Amino acid sequence: MNKLAKSVLAYVEKHDLLRPGDRVGIAVSGGADSVALLRLLIELRGELGIVLSVVHLNHKLRGSESDLEEQFVRELTASHGLEFVCESCDVNAYAAKKKMSLEAAAREIRQVSFANSIRRGLDRVATAHTLDDQAETVLMRILRGTGFRGLQGIQGKIEIEDEGEEVCGAIVRPFLSVRRSSARGYLEEIGQVWREDSSNQDERFTRNRVRQLLMPLLEKEFNPIVAERLAELAEIARGEEEFWTRECGVLKSQMSTLRAPERGNFYYTPLNVSSGHPEPPPGPVVLERAREPRPMMMNIGLDLQRFRSLSLGAKRRLIQSLDDFGMPLEFKHIEGIIELASNENAEGKEIQLPWGWRAVCSAQELQFLTADLRTEERIPASYRYNLAIPGAVTVWEAGVVVEVVLLNAEQDHHSVDLADPTLLQAGLIVRNWRAGDRFWPAHTKEPKKIKELLQDRHVTGDEKKRWPVVASGDEIVWVRGLGVSGDFQAKSGAGVLIRELPLS
Repeated sequence: MNKLAKSVLAYVEKHDLLRPGDRVGIAVSGGADSVALLRLLIELRGELGIVLSVVHLNHKLRGSESDLEEQFVRELTASHGLEFVCESCDVNAYAAKKKMSLEAAAREIRQVSFANSIRRGLDRVATAHTLDDQAETVLMRILRGTGFRGLQGIQGKIEIEDEGEEVCGAIVRPFLSVRRSSARGYLEEIGQVWREDSSNQDERFTRNRVRQLLMPLLEKEFNPIVAERLAELAEIARGEEEFWTRECGVLKSQMSTLRAPERGNFYYTPLNVSSGHPEPPPGPVVLERAREPRPMMMNIGLDLQRFRSLSLGAKRRLIQSLDDFGMPLEFKHIEGIIELASNENAEGKEIQLPWGWRAVCSAQELQFLTADLRTEERIPASYRYNLAIPGAVTVWEAGVVVEVVLLNAEQDHHSVDLADPTLLQAGLIVRNWRAGDRFWPAHTKEPKKIKELLQDRHVTGDEKKRWPVVASGDEIVWVRGLGVSGDFQAKSGAGVLIRELPLS
C-alpha cells in the first residue's frame, strides 16, 4: 500500500466516513482528483470492506467536451468491472429557470443527484474534494465575510435523509486531507490518465481566480503551507461551531420565550379588547402574505438582564443562532442588537432587521418581532444597499449576493456582465426595480421598461417585486439575469464585473 493510500485510509477511519459493507458510489467527473479517488478506493476496497460503483453527472455545459468526459469515465469504469450510473442535466437551462449562477446551479444539481443516488440504494457517495478545495473555500468565505460557521468550509460528511426524515446515508469527502498535487502525482506514478476541464481556466469564476492568482501569491510571498493552515482553521472552526451550537441551544431554552404575534396571524385569533369577542378573520391579503415561505410567524423574547450578563462572544452567538427562526443576520445587525440591549435607557427603542423583523427593548425583554401582516409583507419588497467597487452586498430580500470585481485587460473578459469603470463615477447601489425604470439589454436596439423585460422572462409575483438592479445615480447599470446595460458595457476585456452569487 503506497503512502497516499495509507493516509486516505487513516483519514477515513478517523472520521468514520466509510464502514464495512457500505455500497459506495464514487462521483467521478473525469478530472484528476476524482480519478485519483476512484483508483485509490479500488486499491483500498478490500481493506475497507466496501462495494464500489461510479456515478457521473454530465452537466451539458461544454458540448462535445462534456460528452467525451462521460465516455472517458464510462470506459474507465468498465475497465475495472464496476457498475456505472450516469445522469445528465442542462445546467444552463436550470440556472436560467432558477435565476441562479452557473456555479450555484451545478452545485445544487450535484447535491440533489447524489442524494437521490443514496435514496435509491447507495449508503455513501464519495466526492473528491481535496485539502486545496477546502483552503480555497475558507479563503473565499473570509474575503466575502463570514463567522465560524462559514469557516468550517467543506464538511467531511453530509447526512442524507429519506422521505420519512430518517438518515439513510451520507455524502463523504475522503480526500479532504489530500493535496491536489499529491493526487496528480499518484496518477502519474500508476500511469493513469485523466481529463482536463477547460472551465477550470475560466477566470469569471471566483474559485478559479483564487486558485490561479491568490493562492499561488500567498504561498510564494507569505506562507508556503498556507493551504494546510486554512484547512486547519476549518477544522478548528468545526469544533467551535459544534460547541456553540450546543451551548446556544441550552441558552435559548433557558432565556427565550416564543409567542404568537398579537395581530395579523390567521393561526391565532386574540380577543378584541373593547368587545371581548374574537377579532374578525384576516382578509385575503393577510392570508396571502402568511403563505410566504419565510420567516416564521413567531415573536421571540430574550430575558434582557440575563442577556446583558453574558460575555460578548456568547451574546453574538446567541443572536446569530436566531437564524433558526428565519432571521438572517449579518455582523452589523448583531452588533446593532447588542448595542441596543446594552443601553440602559433603551426601553421602547427598536432597530430594523432583514425580512421585516424588528428588535425591540422592553423593560424585561429583548424582543424580536415578526412583521404585522395586516400592514406589511413578510419580506419587504423595497430595499437599497450601497455597493463598493470592488465589493459585495447581501440582498436578503432577493436571496442573492451581488458582487463587483475589477478585471484587467490581461484577464480578457468579453462578458455582458462587464461595465466600463469610467461610466460609474456616481458610485453603485443595489435596489429593487421601480415603476418607470428602463434598461437597455445588450445586443438589442433600444431600452425597454424593466417591467416588460421581467414579464418576457416570466418573472412574476413577489419574486418580481424584489428583483434586484444595480444603479449608478439615476441610471440602471445592471439587472439580475440581463447583465450590464448596453450603454455601460466595457469596450475591452478590462472593466467592472457585476454578477450575482448564491447566499452561502
